[in-house]
Amino acid sequence: MRLDVRTVRLRLAEPLRISRSVTTARDAVQLSLGHGGLTGHGEAVSSVYLGLPTDRIRLALDVLRPALERYPDPEQALADLRSATETTSAAPAFAELPAGVLAAVEAALLDLVGKRAGEPVHRLLGRAEPVAVATARTIGIEPPARAAVQAARLADAGFTVLKIKAGAADPGLDLARVQAVREAAPTARLLLDPNGAWTPEQALRLLPAFAATGVEAVEQPITPGRPDELAAVAERSPIPVIADEDAVTYEDARRLAGRVHGVNLKLAKCGGVHQALRIEEALRGSGTELMFGCLAASSLGIAPAVHLADRARWIDLDGHLLLAHDPWRGIGGADGTVRTPDRAGLGVLPAPEPAVPAAPAVPGAAAPVPAPHAPPLVEARPAAGR
Repeated sequence: MRLDVRTVRLRLAEPLRISRSVTTARDAVQLSLGHGGLTGHGEAVSSVYLGLPTDRIRLALDVLRPALERYPDPEQALADLRSATETTSAAPAFAELPAGVLAAVEAALLDLVGKRAGEPVHRLLGRAEPVAVATARTIGIEPPARAAVQAARLADAGFTVLKIKAGAADPGLDLARVQAVREAAPTARLLLDPNGAWTPEQALRLLPAFAATGVEAVEQPITPGRPDELAAVAERSPIPVIADEDAVTYEDARRLAGRVHGVNLKLAKCGGVHQALRIEEALRGSGTELMFGCLAASSLGIAPAVHLADRARWIDLDGHLLLAHDPWRGIGGADGTVRTPDRAGLGVLPAPEPAVPAAPAVPGAAAPVPAPHAPPLVEARPAAGR
């Protein structure tokens, strides 16, 4: 196999503010695996919070390249990668990869294996029928009036689930934002996400008021790193509590099984599709349900989770919808529903470049100056919720 890597800049259509950061752009490292005239693709996005800057992603792929290119076929590489998620003895090259890079390599292998078999990835994972699920659309920490305008526009577009960021310095503004969204989109299901901004005492004091507005679940209401306290909040909360920042790995999810109402699986956190399936199995029968979430990423980066999405109660796979331009297409979502394409592999395709309007000619004007090199990833403080 041959591995090719390139980095692209993903810019958000507008800044996304959460309780700990404002994000305007991030890098996506896109990898392509070629074998027998076919190519599989995957994507790892940079994340300060997850300790995954762009240079670390590229270095990990450079280190992996010789071992990966020695494989005679992608099927064997995929089998070894999956073994590496359970034991470090079978394939140390894969076992040493950061979770986000492991997920991207697995995605490229699944894409390639699916294309070789002529099957979409969801069939490789045991689902005969295509997946089509309603996804939440995120509204950041915005003034209530602006949040209401966004909610009305999204509801008109077809979104039936809205996720509202919370964790402002004044909790009253959070409640006003949720109330404004509720009035603007009265039939939408509402999720709340403070990204760990509250203490346990604050959470238990505030959650009844949010429950009264019709919020159906809350993600990571308290500061991560104290899973026992999160479980205690979940026991007393009037609405389901979903662990996010406290549910990073398979081991994290197992420790929380039966103690919280849900865990948010992001493939970049847990290490990919196979790890997500292991977590699903570990939680089965415990009373803890699944949510699939994501970082801001292209359709290529979101696609692997879409092929799993029918396994979860809550879906928040809108990262590609936050972008000013998505360099890939194929999973939909603009109408509130993400879907697996009827194509082999992940099913995504490169998107056309956006048209750039030509500037009117001005006699004697100087030639246009090329745009400067893209600035570093803009995250005011470490961000993981997106």
